[in-house]
Amino acid sequence: MSPLRIGIAGLGTVGAATVSVIEENGSVLARRTGRKIEIVAVSARDRGKDRGFPADRYRWYEDARDLAADPDIDLVCELIGGSDGIALELVRTALSSGKHVVTANKALLAHHGASLARLAETKGVVLAFEPAVAGGIPIVKALREGLAANQIHKITGILNGTSNYILTTMRETGRDFASVLEEAQAKGYAEADPSFDVDGIDAAHKLALLASLAYGCPPRFDAMRPEGIRAIAPVDIAFAEQLGFRIKLLGTTRLAEGGLVLRMYPAMVPQDAPIAAVEGVFNGIAVEGDRVGTAMFEGRGAGAGPTASAVVADIVDIARGLRLPTFGVAASELTDRPMAPTEDLVGSYYLRLEVVDRPGVLADVAAVLRDHRVSIESLIQRGRDPEQPVTLVLTTHEATEGAMSQALATIAGLSVVLEAPTMIRIERA
Repeated sequence: MSPLRIGIAGLGTVGAATVSVIEENGSVLARRTGRKIEIVAVSARDRGKDRGFPADRYRWYEDARDLAADPDIDLVCELIGGSDGIALELVRTALSSGKHVVTANKALLAHHGASLARLAETKGVVLAFEPAVAGGIPIVKALREGLAANQIHKITGILNGTSNYILTTMRETGRDFASVLEEAQAKGYAEADPSFDVDGIDAAHKLALLASLAYGCPPRFDAMRPEGIRAIAPVDIAFAEQLGFRIKLLGTTRLAEGGLVLRMYPAMVPQDAPIAAVEGVFNGIAVEGDRVGTAMFEGRGAGAGPTASAVVADIVDIARGLRLPTFGVAASELTDRPMAPTEDLVGSYYLRLEVVDRPGVLADVAAVLRDHRVSIESLIQRGRDPEQPVTLVLTTHEATEGAMSQALATIAGLSVVLEAPTMIRIERA
């Protein structure tokens, strides 16, 4: 069988690691696929940078779009990043030229996945993206193949290692968000601009792709309102521990009566839940299927080695002749689903209030919650000094998001409440 000829666009840590895997494990890959996998061309901005292999070993393209159009290439790996610009042009050019594409670019697919899947289908080629979600965890293959017999009830995931590292370290050390973020940046776990990670955007891109695989719909990142972890304070982490929870940046997707639920926010999860044990830079994803029950996937969600492993896994599938639709069903069969109204979603909540220490304060807060049909499950009060604010922590029974939001707005306006209330959702299942 003729070799599968590869072009790699983007030679950062993942691109260079992908070259290394193919070079060093070439004989193993050939035995497993029945054909040689051969890198013939690469593209990056800086030709002189030391990447662990000589730049003149492969055909070099200054412009990645030229690499995508090279007739000697069968498959293009897009490892540049970014939702638009050169990455989008590269993938469109490669697919239009009849080349398979493997991409690690979750932002690109979250914004343009449906149209690119249609283009791949039209051209009879594969658009694969295992490395775009959760690094070395084979969650795309699991949803598209291993769990194909299941109706997926729910996916719950920790999908960003940077945020998980920060929350883990805050819990273990008692330090605040800003100091732990600085440490994460020094260790290379967080970018100089950490917004995509700590504001939940990166994880929301990935969740949009998982929902597409689970429910056969186009990616709906546009409908999401991700919330990040900047506002999480050490005091909230300590109270969570006291209440039997841990705080995680959690993505959830499911089909509710009102439509598709697609949410990314900090949540308290029970300490004995498997996902609570996912710590540090690791990712964890729980998939609930009607036949398999709950399947738990855990591993490194980023990094050169795990992500390159996922890139090459997709290359191996294509080399073996596997031709699966991008999102598990034909692009023409992707079905838009209405989004479930956020205000109708039901859940439990943690509230932390800084209040004046005087009689009747708790009664005032409880009356607001009562008026909005929110009942209190538990109460913790810290401090007893008329000259100092008192911390009041409540957890609630289930209530609608709309009722909770209205109650919070009213509580924030009470004269006895000294700062904006902190609310964290509780994910009990």
